[in-house]
Amino acid sequence: MSVTADAETLKPEELEARVRELGPWFHNLDLKGVKTAPEHFLGDYPSFKFANFAHVIPQDLTGKTVLDIGCNAGFYSMEMKRRGASRVVGVDSEDLYLEQARFAAEVNGLDIEYRKLSVYDVAQLGEKFDFVIFMGVLYHLRHPLLALDLLREHVVGDLLLFQSMQRGSEDSLDVGANHEFWETELFDLPAYPKLHFIEHRYANDPTNWWVPNTACNEAMLRSSGFGIVAHPEPEVYLCRVADFTDDEPRAVYPARGGGGR
Repeated sequence: MSVTADAETLKPEELEARVRELGPWFHNLDLKGVKTAPEHFLGDYPSFKFANFAHVIPQDLTGKTVLDIGCNAGFYSMEMKRRGASRVVGVDSEDLYLEQARFAAEVNGLDIEYRKLSVYDVAQLGEKFDFVIFMGVLYHLRHPLLALDLLREHVVGDLLLFQSMQRGSEDSLDVGANHEFWETELFDLPAYPKLHFIEHRYANDPTNWWVPNTACNEAMLRSSGFGIVAHPEPEVYLCRVADFTDDEPRAVYPARGGGGR
């Protein structure tokens, strides 16, 4: 069902009906007293999770631009707009989520731009943003490290808010810069950076492809050119664009300067 311009003035029963027509929802939003996913298996998600790390995000985003990748129904996009961001762009690959997000923004009277776009195509945006949100996406991707490289190259101008589902050890391990060929024991250490591959399904979701441990998340962020500035809860990192400390080759960058790398 298409979103109409009068969403902000819907009567309570009309709002309730529209919410149900746009279901199922993954974000449990509160739209003027109407909960979009009251039976969510995680509870009041993502509101309860946001409460654990909201303090590391600048309270005042006046004049800043924000990109929300994998925006779903727009919870974080709307929160950033409420903090005064001058421009918020949300992108997702699912039409239903984008329709939900547009509806929710209209109900709340918030000016947010939503676009259908894959994370692998972020170069098409043609700009860098002051603050980029990349939460709940990495483990759904067949090529997670490529995605991080693309964000660093094309869209993250300063800060990145990153989150991924994690399993395995929550310890961080400094594995050093190099090891001899016959040194194999370290790969069996629980805290060695590991990205667990899911061939079939996890939690009944066929799009869960990879699950990193803590050390792997941190290593991938560093390898892609992000410095970790805050780790407010186990799965969430606030990062800032950092200089690369080596000249090692990295991923191929679609649309980088009109060619590859």
